[in-house]
Amino acid sequence: MSVAELKERHIAATATVNSLRERLKQRRQLLLDTDVAAFAKSQGRSAISFSSTDLICCRTLQGHTGKVYSLDWTPERNRIVSASQDGRLIVWNALTSQKTHAIKLQCPWVMTCAFAPNGQSVACGGLDSACSIFNLNSQVDRDGNIPVSRILTGHKGYVYSCQYVPDQETRLITSSGDQTCVLWDVTTGQRISVFGGEFPSGHTADVLSVSINSSNSNMFVSGSCDMTARLWDTRIASRAVGTYHGHQGDVNTVKFFPDGQRFGTGSDDSTCRLYDMRTGHQLQVYSQQHEGDDNDVPIVTSIAFSISGRLLFAGYSSGDCYVWDTLMAEVVLNLGTSQNSHEARISCLGLSSDGSALCTGSWDKNLKIWAFGGHRKVI
Repeated sequence: MSVAELKERHIAATATVNSLRERLKQRRQLLLDTDVAAFAKSQGRSAISFSSTDLICCRTLQGHTGKVYSLDWTPERNRIVSASQDGRLIVWNALTSQKTHAIKLQCPWVMTCAFAPNGQSVACGGLDSACSIFNLNSQVDRDGNIPVSRILTGHKGYVYSCQYVPDQETRLITSSGDQTCVLWDVTTGQRISVFGGEFPSGHTADVLSVSINSSNSNMFVSGSCDMTARLWDTRIASRAVGTYHGHQGDVNTVKFFPDGQRFGTGSDDSTCRLYDMRTGHQLQVYSQQHEGDDNDVPIVTSIAFSISGRLLFAGYSSGDCYVWDTLMAEVVLNLGTSQNSHEARISCLGLSSDGSALCTGSWDKNLKIWAFGGHRKVI
């Protein structure tokens, strides 16, 4: 078969795929029989008409002197830890905006942070290729700093993401520029399992994000610069359970859907996607039309789902934060155009454990807490 014939077949196959995608999209639209307001009513909650004044910025957390790169909530929802380019971790009281701890790091190039499930320790990682653990109850040293209680070393590249295993203060998963993820025993500082690396089913580029399934903590998903997301079982480190394609750029962020059967991704290609981990199918694409050069499209930096999964929050390099209806794949609100919005790239975001508040972090050095008026929860 000649090259010309192969090209013709490729063009024909591409046209067929695009036609099937359009038919599938039309079929989905016919099956969608509800909207956000109707769904809220079905859950016994107040019907919500989204507007620029409905999800409001109720607090701005100021204190960092550099770009905010990462944040995490405690399970009890009243504290937030943030990591910044200024080389500090700050623990905030989300109810009062007060700083409870300010930790100066040995390596200022920090990229990720996470609370332990008991809220008594925080972890962080960055360009030093290590993950440092701090016990917030430790006595401060002569300089007023909290000493490092444990350093997890073993990665051969920067640590870009870390997350504690739910309900297990002694287990932590990290992802790295060395193309691997590692499950750690925090008590001993030893690696329990390495995912990827020399194994053929592992990532082939930097791993930028991990998300652990709260319904089954043996399962976690990772996103990478190889444009894929991969599903892992901590009991089987030798191979990925599944590999999910579709993105045309780095997968910067991954997050499990509340039911534990699906997960979302966000990418440099400016789209978010929803995958079914059981079938391996892509269920939905969340994409906005952008004018101008394709090289200038905003990238998705961070995502989070509401408690019910009906809403998807996505932060972008443009400073926008879209609130997507996950069923309709429509933007119902843009926090980037709201009053008191961020003035630069949104680098991270996260939802409180009870779904009552959203926190966003930005390169404008600030964090903001958003909540519905009237004490309503994010559905």
